[in-house]
Amino acid sequence: MSEPVLSVEDLSVRIAGLHILQGVSFEVAPTGVTVLLGRNGVGKTTTLRAIVGLTPRGGEVRGTVRMGAQSLLARPTHRLVRGGLGYVPEDRDVFAGLTVAENLRLAERRGTTPAYDKVFALFPELDRRGRQRAGSLSGGQQQMLAIGRVLLNDNRLLLVDEPTKGLAPKVVTEVAEVLERVAESVPVLLVEQNLAVVRRLASDAVVLSAGRVAWTGDAHELLLETALTKSLLGVGSGEVHA
Repeated sequence: MSEPVLSVEDLSVRIAGLHILQGVSFEVAPTGVTVLLGRNGVGKTTTLRAIVGLTPRGGEVRGTVRMGAQSLLARPTHRLVRGGLGYVPEDRDVFAGLTVAENLRLAERRGTTPAYDKVFALFPELDRRGRQRAGSLSGGQQQMLAIGRVLLNDNRLLLVDEPTKGLAPKVVTEVAEVLERVAESVPVLLVEQNLAVVRRLASDAVVLSAGRVAWTGDAHELLLETALTKSLLGVGSGEVHA
């Protein structure tokens, strides 16, 4: 069996007195997409932010997170990114006052050759809108920019938080297609609520409930069990469509 690209062991996070994650443990396969599922507020985004070192100031993080042999906790975010950990946040975090081209240039890593050809092949719209301010882009275009920034560089693992949230169905399909292509070469830990997207992309699933891991296993097996999906996620496996 291949070694996981990411191992999370007994991860606990407290923020503002709230014990949000309570001993979370799971692994991310070295290929394909592992999806992190759960109802709203169970700690999915908190998990990603803890892995990448973005727990809010004053928060307490305990446990072990390893990418290969490298321990990640307590390392500054910029070092994790230079080490090949890519992160696409839920709220996209584009620089609204800067142009698309300027947003992309800021993502370039020193000493490497940015993969503009790859990014523009995946998102031709970014090339055409290089001089446009990011704040004037549609939600879908901003999501393309957020993903494109990360893909400029080589990554060992991508953390992608709710990339289809609030997008029109056509754009959801476009984003899913891009992530499917990206996952052919880079493993992805994905937070996603759209079960049609999960069905299309994910091989493995981890389900959180009340700050703990409630289920792990094959994503397709989970989605075939309608009663289990309803119990864990509050939605039937056939109720969400791309």
